[in-house]
Amino acid sequence: MCAIVIRRRANTLRDSVYSQMTWALDKLNETYFTLLEDYNELKTPLEITKVSTGQKIYFRGTDDPGTIKSIKPPPGMYIGIIWYEEFDQLQGMNAVRKINQSIVRGGNDFWLFYTYNTPASRNHFVNREKRKIKKNRIVHKSDYTQAPIEWIGQAFIDEAEFIKETSPNTYENEYLGNETGDGGSVFENLEIREITDDEIKGFDRIYRGIDWGWYPDPFHYSKMHFDAARRELYIFDEYRCNKKTNQSTWKILQEEKGVGYDDLITADSAENKSIGDYKDYGALIRGAEKGPNSVEYSMKWLAGLNKIIIDRTRCSATAEEFENYELEQDKDGNYITGYPDKDNHAIDSVRYALERIWKRRGQ
Repeated sequence: MCAIVIRRRANTLRDSVYSQMTWALDKLNETYFTLLEDYNELKTPLEITKVSTGQKIYFRGTDDPGTIKSIKPPPGMYIGIIWYEEFDQLQGMNAVRKINQSIVRGGNDFWLFYTYNTPASRNHFVNREKRKIKKNRIVHKSDYTQAPIEWIGQAFIDEAEFIKETSPNTYENEYLGNETGDGGSVFENLEIREITDDEIKGFDRIYRGIDWGWYPDPFHYSKMHFDAARRELYIFDEYRCNKKTNQSTWKILQEEKGVGYDDLITADSAENKSIGDYKDYGALIRGAEKGPNSVEYSMKWLAGLNKIIIDRTRCSATAEEFENYELEQDKDGNYITGYPDKDNHAIDSVRYALERIWKRRGQ
């Protein structure tokens, strides 16, 4: 098995990850005294070769993908370890997938490492990617408070404490590695966690909503509980699909989501035919009333709740939408007034479902 270390720019490799690898070999050599004798370090191209086996560590930049695709490991070997350093600086997940498709082949076992400083924006591709549930993925987070003081020095700690006092938001992101948003996140009141079966058994105010869709816009159904006393919203079930007929989605809601003929659904009133179809099937459904400024009012109401609790496992699409929903910016980076009408199908279904609540005076 060989390895490859990847950064955005090839000209940053030598003084960063290449130096880090040669440093690691030197440290290991302090214990395994003859280790360095078995390694050959080349600088043109950047490679480290284990002489006794022929295994290689390659170093490449994504600014020239051709140099990655053209790598041919020694006979009988493949690249099984891939390390992306400063992952947040790459061109996005589409670029990463294309690189992986050209590397991850020729063997059965692979380890991919993505290391980075957490971007502030929840909508950054790195933050969106790490939130996706994948069975063979481990997400590890660490910060300077977990490191021995001799590694980082007192000066660093003193500066961190100063930033903590003077700019808490910056401290949370740059020193603790938390997503803090960049001022444009609409929903700062999210709590993404498991909603247990025992909790669900106690929910007594259930609301259901539908945002119609076909393609590319999806059909989205949401189910939730609202705790009026605590002003907390629990979203614990969803169904999303493309290119399914109204009859098909109603059948799925009945058979897979347990929707009965007496369960009220509030749906987007822009599609009267779809509402009519559901009524013909026996569904208890009504169209959302909407009205002037209803989008702005309902969005502010949702953003003003004490908590919006979403179970990512049960409602992955809903969690992703709420986390990534941000105000748009103009060319100068200023936030534009109004809520974007895109990537908000789950959000709209929730607004429709809760219309009877947020339209009440005094709520």
